[in-house]
Amino acid sequence: MLERIKASLPSLAPAEQRVGKLVLSDPRSFATLPVSVLAERAHVSKPTVVRFCRSVGYDGLSDFKLKLAGSVSEGVPFIHRSVDADDKTADVMVKVIDNTVAAFLKYRNDASASAIEKAIDALAATHRTGKRIEFFGAGNSGIVAQDAQHKFFRLGMHTIAYSDGHMQVMSASMLEAGDCVVIISNSGRTRDLMDACDIARKHGATTIVITASASPLAAAGHIHLAADHPEGYDRYSPMVSRLLHLMIIDILATGVALRIGGSQLQPLLKEMKDNLRVKRYA
Repeated sequence: MLERIKASLPSLAPAEQRVGKLVLSDPRSFATLPVSVLAERAHVSKPTVVRFCRSVGYDGLSDFKLKLAGSVSEGVPFIHRSVDADDKTADVMVKVIDNTVAAFLKYRNDASASAIEKAIDALAATHRTGKRIEFFGAGNSGIVAQDAQHKFFRLGMHTIAYSDGHMQVMSASMLEAGDCVVIISNSGRTRDLMDACDIARKHGATTIVITASASPLAAAGHIHLAADHPEGYDRYSPMVSRLLHLMIIDILATGVALRIGGSQLQPLLKEMKDNLRVKRYA
């Protein structure tokens, strides 16, 4: 509903646009406040508030409020709210948190369970055969690749992460059938990652790409895990993409751990924890 209102704004009269912006800025309050307060906050007349509701396809203010309350009852609205230069600290905190949670909820609703399952199957198969799993990323995505390597090597897998383009190309050249490479990219347009993906595929490795839909990289891998978000529209980037990528890695690691099974994994993790105990103060 909020995305629909956002898309309708350019076609509305200026006064109705002010009402629409008021909805988008605080949908929960809009759903509960009386029409007189809404008109005052939007600097319009009360009939204009009602006209706005009808312009965006609802029977009137009551119908609009009922549907709006239902659309935001689940939690954070699925809309990206830009951080502005004059925002107070409390505003920044709320916007950054809301944007992150909204991206997670949107991913939960949009993600392809079949693609996730294919990726988990491929990674688990690599574990069973003792082959290699490599993680490639550049810049900010390189940090995610390192986090992924940390999670998967704890499962007893042969893993490594590369963020340097030359190392990615050289390592991809040594991959073979049965190996798996996970390539992480926000834009899906990084030349080094595209080259490494092509080389890995040519050598028979399974390629899993975590990137935006409709990007060149999305079509280059065997398995595409879509990671779409509206971060590019924000002037002050809170790195929602990085958190989204980390969450996808967590899903994959959890799925693979379940495939390995507790009887095999628990003793390994327990010994690792026991060996680390001396590294901490009592």
